[in-house]
Order: sequence, then structure tokens, then C-alpha cells
Amino acid sequence: MGMPENLRKTVKCVATLCLPLLGAGMAWGGISVPTVPVGNAGNAPDTSGYGEVDYNYRIGANDVTSSQYTAFLNAVATSSDPQGLYNGNMAGTTNGAPGIIQTPVSGGYTYSVTGGRGNNPVTYVSFWDAARFANWLQNGQPAGSEGAGTTETGAYTLTADGITNNTVTRNSATAWAVANENEWYKAAYYSPALNSGAGGYWLYATQSNSITTGQANYNGSVGDTTAVGSYAYPSYYGTSDQSGNVFQWNESIIDDSNRGFRGGSYLDPDSYAQSDDSYNDDPASVSNLVGFRVVMLPEPASLGLLGLAVMGLLQRRRNKKCAR
Repeated sequence: MGMPENLRKTVKCVATLCLPLLGAGMAWGGISVPTVPVGNAGNAPDTSGYGEVDYNYRIGANDVTSSQYTAFLNAVATSSDPQGLYNGNMAGTTNGAPGIIQTPVSGGYTYSVTGGRGNNPVTYVSFWDAARFANWLQNGQPAGSEGAGTTETGAYTLTADGITNNTVTRNSATAWAVANENEWYKAAYYSPALNSGAGGYWLYATQSNSITTGQANYNGSVGDTTAVGSYAYPSYYGTSDQSGNVFQWNESIIDDSNRGFRGGSYLDPDSYAQSDDSYNDDPASVSNLVGFRVVMLPEPASLGLLGLAVMGLLQRRRNKKCAR
């Protein structure tokens, strides 16, 4: 027996409204973004002042990959790319380039990954590209032209003035975002097991105060990026490649004009990956050494409660809206 029409419409409404809110690594409209939980809310900061986070959240287990970013391009940049989400340097297959090919077709473009680099981190992305990717996740991975509801609103409201003046900040009640510096730092270096269970911070995101090229991709040991998760030395919370492979943008606004990034790269010495090293650049800049990582807020248990609340609201409103 088929689903009753009024129930089918209610389910459809619930799915439509809840899409941007649903959980860890779930694929809606194309890709899955695996995340890991970061608990121990209210932890103390490091001596540097970083790492304190007063809420539980989830963070990408890995950097955003070439394949994930390609799916994003194929969703929003096929007819045109007014925001420059694709950079021609992405087509390279060596020296940190992600191997993303833009192919002209009638009426626009398609995008694909070459050189077996689908699981390598995406690079040649600006902070604004990362923010637009987070907006796309927040909006439920829609297909459509770059603009409101796809890339310009959602986790961040991107306006010409906000971008020019570098004043864009994360919107409240968002489910997806680019990691801020404290979220990134805690996931990389914090462990509640250190200091006899009082908690503390490692120097590297490999649960160690020293590092070798067998633990992470740095100092030109490989000479290129590697597939995410290639090294079996994760942080306490289970993230990979927060030391080495590529730097990762974070939300921090530095000296009004720049955005922060951390983590070191495949070319740089290990000191660049240490917890006491941070960097920043023009948020519009791109590099073969810089990618990004997203977070999901709040943790899924809270999202489940929010989903139940939305379902209750929909039940009350179905005669007005869903059952038409």
C-alpha cells in the first residue's frame, strides 16, 4: 500500500526543512563529509590562549578533498563561475595541485578529477571559496547558479562590502562552517587524557611532542600531497593530517585584513606544523600549500532534538502548508 498523500507531503516538508541540519557525514545531493566528534566542552586553553571551546561539535576527519570540491563545482559552477570557485592551477597533478579539470561543454562546463587525486586535499582555494563550500553544505548541497541559497548565503552572508572589508563572520545557528581557530586547534592538539586526566595539549596533531616523516607528510619527504588519511597517527579525536600535507584555512580575522591558517604542509619543516606556529594571509589568496577543513555544529544529538522540534512544528502547521 502506498503512503497516504497527506503523510507523503508532511515527510517531504520535513526532509526539505531539515536537510541543512542533518548529521555527520550524511550525503544529501552528492557527497558525504566524514566527521569526528570533539567533546570535552569547556576545556581550558593552551598556554598560547588557543583551544578552549565551550560546546561539543564535529570536525572533518580530513581536509576537504578534490572529489568533494569537484562535486561542489558540478553543482554550482556549470553554467558560469562568477565567484571564481575554479582556479586554472587546479588542473595540475603534481606539486600539491588537486587535479581538477574544467571541461567546456555547450552552455557551460563540467568538472572532473584526473591523476588519481580524488582523495588528495583540494588546494588553490581561497578562504572565500571555503566559505562558499560551507554555505553549499549548509544549504543542503543544492544544484544551481552561484548566488543566494547556494553559495552566497547560509553559514556566511557574503556581500561585496563584507568581502572587501574582510568583516564576514559565521552566522548564528548554522550547521556547517569553516573551522574557527579554537575549533581547529582543539581538534588537532588537545587530549583530555594528558596531565593525569586534567587535559592538555600536544605539540603536534599526532598525539606527540616529536614527529617523524613516518607520521606525517612534511619537509618534502614525499614531494607532493598524499591522499587524506594516509598516515596512521591521528589526533586524539581522530582527525588526520592536521600536521603536514596542507595548511588549512580557519575563520580567524588577523589584523583586519587577513585570515588565519595552520598545520604545515608537505614542503615545510616540522616546526610549521607545531601548535605554537600560526600563519595568515589575504583571504582571497590561493596556494598549492593551503586547503581547508569544515566543522558541523551542534553535535548530532542536538541536531536530532532540533529535528524532532521541527517535525513537531510541521505537524502543527501541516494543514496550512504541507497538506495543500
